[in-house]
Amino acid sequence: MKHLFTHVSRVSAALTVALGTTITYAAEYGGGGLTAGAADAGAIVGGTTDIHTTVTDIIIKVLEYMALAALAVIVLAGILMVISGGDDEKKERAKRMILFVVIGLIIILLAQGIVEIVRNL
Repeated sequence: MKHLFTHVSRVSAALTVALGTTITYAAEYGGGGLTAGAADAGAIVGGTTDIHTTVTDIIIKVLEYMALAALAVIVLAGILMVISGGDDEKKERAKRMILFVVIGLIIILLAQGIVEIVRNL
Protein backbone atom coordinates (compact mmCIF):
# COMPACT_ATOMS: atom_id res chain seq x y z
CA MET A 1 0.00 0.00 0.00
CA LYS A 2 2.83 2.35 0.82
CA HIS A 3 4.41 1.64 -2.59
CA LEU A 4 1.14 2.47 -4.34
CA PHE A 5 0.81 5.76 -2.43
CA THR A 6 4.39 6.72 -3.33
CA HIS A 7 3.76 5.94 -7.01
CA VAL A 8 0.50 7.90 -7.08
CA SER A 9 2.08 10.89 -5.36
CA ARG A 10 4.98 10.94 -7.85
CA VAL A 11 2.63 10.77 -10.83
CA SER A 12 0.40 13.50 -9.44
CA ALA A 13 3.42 15.72 -8.73
CA ALA A 14 4.69 15.24 -12.29
CA LEU A 15 1.25 16.04 -13.73
CA THR A 16 0.98 19.14 -11.57
CA VAL A 17 4.35 20.42 -12.77
CA ALA A 18 3.55 19.64 -16.40
CA LEU A 19 0.10 21.21 -16.22
CA GLY A 20 1.41 24.27 -14.41
CA THR A 21 4.15 24.76 -17.02
CA THR A 22 1.66 24.39 -19.87
CA ILE A 23 -0.75 26.87 -18.33
CA THR A 24 2.08 29.36 -17.72
CA TYR A 25 3.26 29.17 -21.34
CA ALA A 26 -0.30 29.33 -22.67
CA ALA A 27 -0.96 32.47 -20.62
CA GLU A 28 2.21 34.11 -21.96
CA TYR A 29 1.50 33.21 -25.60
CA GLY A 30 0.07 36.17 -27.44
CA GLY A 31 0.18 34.77 -30.99
CA GLY A 32 -2.45 34.78 -33.67
CA GLY A 33 -3.87 31.34 -32.96
CA LEU A 34 -3.96 28.24 -35.13
CA THR A 35 -3.90 30.03 -38.50
CA ALA A 36 -0.83 32.09 -37.66
CA GLY A 37 0.89 29.03 -36.21
CA ALA A 38 0.23 27.00 -39.37
CA ALA A 39 1.59 29.84 -41.51
CA ASP A 40 4.72 30.03 -39.35
CA ALA A 41 5.18 26.25 -39.54
CA GLY A 42 4.84 26.36 -43.31
CA ALA A 43 7.55 29.01 -43.50
CA ILE A 44 9.86 26.89 -41.34
CA VAL A 45 9.29 23.57 -43.11
CA GLY A 46 8.98 24.39 -46.74
CA GLY A 47 9.35 28.09 -47.11
CA THR A 48 7.47 29.34 -50.13
CA THR A 49 8.02 26.25 -52.30
CA ASP A 50 5.02 24.29 -53.48
CA ILE A 51 4.27 20.66 -52.70
CA HIS A 52 5.43 19.53 -56.17
CA THR A 53 8.96 20.78 -55.57
CA THR A 54 9.08 19.37 -52.06
CA VAL A 55 7.95 15.90 -53.18
CA THR A 56 10.43 15.77 -56.06
CA ASP A 57 13.24 16.85 -53.73
CA ILE A 58 12.34 14.05 -51.31
CA ILE A 59 12.22 11.48 -54.13
CA ILE A 60 15.61 12.58 -55.44
CA LYS A 61 17.16 12.29 -51.95
CA VAL A 62 15.68 8.80 -51.50
CA LEU A 63 17.07 7.73 -54.88
CA GLU A 64 20.49 9.10 -53.96
CA TYR A 65 20.51 7.06 -50.74
CA MET A 66 19.40 3.98 -52.69
CA ALA A 67 22.32 4.44 -55.08
CA LEU A 68 24.68 4.76 -52.11
CA ALA A 69 23.28 1.55 -50.61
CA ALA A 70 23.71 -0.20 -53.98
CA LEU A 71 27.38 0.79 -54.06
CA ALA A 72 27.80 -0.59 -50.54
CA VAL A 73 26.28 -3.90 -51.68
CA ILE A 74 28.71 -4.02 -54.63
CA VAL A 75 31.61 -3.61 -52.19
CA LEU A 76 30.12 -6.35 -50.00
CA ALA A 77 29.78 -8.67 -52.99
CA GLY A 78 33.40 -7.95 -53.94
CA ILE A 79 34.51 -8.86 -50.44
CA LEU A 80 32.46 -12.07 -50.61
CA MET A 81 34.12 -12.91 -53.92
CA VAL A 82 37.60 -12.35 -52.49
CA ILE A 83 36.99 -14.46 -49.38
CA SER A 84 35.22 -17.25 -51.28
CA GLY A 85 38.40 -19.30 -51.10
CA GLY A 86 38.00 -20.82 -54.55
CA ASP A 87 34.45 -22.05 -53.93
CA ASP A 88 32.73 -21.66 -57.31
CA GLU A 89 29.26 -21.49 -55.80
CA LYS A 90 30.18 -18.53 -53.59
CA LYS A 91 31.87 -16.77 -56.51
CA GLU A 92 28.80 -17.20 -58.69
CA ARG A 93 26.59 -15.90 -55.89
CA ALA A 94 28.77 -12.79 -55.59
CA LYS A 95 28.71 -12.28 -59.37
CA ARG A 96 24.90 -12.53 -59.39
CA MET A 97 24.74 -9.99 -56.57
CA ILE A 98 26.88 -7.57 -58.55
CA LEU A 99 24.79 -8.12 -61.68
CA PHE A 100 21.52 -7.47 -59.85
CA VAL A 101 22.90 -4.40 -58.13
CA VAL A 102 24.14 -2.98 -61.44
CA ILE A 103 20.66 -3.52 -62.89
CA GLY A 104 19.23 -1.79 -59.81
CA LEU A 105 21.61 1.15 -60.29
CA ILE A 106 20.49 1.50 -63.90
CA ILE A 107 16.87 1.57 -62.74
CA ILE A 108 17.74 4.17 -60.07
CA LEU A 109 19.45 6.38 -62.67
CA LEU A 110 16.47 6.08 -65.01
CA ALA A 111 14.14 6.96 -62.14
CA GLN A 112 16.23 10.04 -61.34
CA GLY A 113 15.99 11.08 -64.98
CA ILE A 114 12.22 10.65 -64.98
CA VAL A 115 11.92 12.70 -61.79
CA GLU A 116 14.03 15.48 -63.33
CA ILE A 117 11.84 15.48 -66.45
CA VAL A 118 8.69 15.69 -64.33
CA ARG A 119 10.25 18.43 -62.20
CA ASN A 120 11.01 20.56 -65.25
CA LEU A 121 7.50 20.25 -66.72
